[in-house]
Amino acid sequence: MSDGLYVLLIAAAALWGAATGVVLPRAAYRFSVPPGEGWRTACPAGHPVTGWLGRAGCGRCAGPSYGPGAAPAVVTALVCAALAAATGARPELAVWLLLAPVGVLLAVVDLRVQRLPDPLTLPFAGAALVLLGPVALVPGHAGEWTTALLGALALGAGYFVLFLVNPNGMGFGDVKLALGAGAVLGWYGWPAVMLGTFAGFLFGALYGGALVALRRAGRKTAIPFGPFLVTGAFAGLLIGAYAA
Repeated sequence: MSDGLYVLLIAAAALWGAATGVVLPRAAYRFSVPPGEGWRTACPAGHPVTGWLGRAGCGRCAGPSYGPGAAPAVVTALVCAALAAATGARPELAVWLLLAPVGVLLAVVDLRVQRLPDPLTLPFAGAALVLLGPVALVPGHAGEWTTALLGALALGAGYFVLFLVNPNGMGFGDVKLALGAGAVLGWYGWPAVMLGTFAGFLFGALYGGALVALRRAGRKTAIPFGPFLVTGAFAGLLIGAYAA
């Protein structure tokens, strides 16, 4: 691929990320409720909220938007651009670009309310495996569907053991999200799975340590691990794609 086409690919991926990120705030608002509660159906003033995609603002309210603002669009654009830069024009890039907005949405919701919704985690894992199946038949790909499946099972099982050992420190939503993370990492092989897993725990430990150092949390304070699981998978995927 020429340098011009490579730059064009990255720019197109960034535009895709920005366009999909713009419509995430409403879903982030509706999903951001404490565990055990139903998804939001009204704005803070009580006006009905319909649909899942779009900005988090109420046309009947005079106040500002009540969602996460422009951050999801910016983050999703950067994530998609980085994935395109690492993957190039290989066919699996289409799968990464489709999954990236869901990963960003999961991270945003977990950061806000420490919850990973089942309507996002389980379809994320299923979509990763279903979409990578046909890609494995397309010439020019650089991964293996079998290791994607095994990676999903292995990482999901590993997180399930951690959940059984310490259910207060590892939520069952993390176990479900690990299935999807293992699938995308496993596409590039076991080194990517191990690297992405290690990176997730490292990022989480650094964040927790920083909170303790700043006296904003204690040693037993629960922190949302989903964003670090997603970020670790993103780091492992970038390195795996670049090295493939």
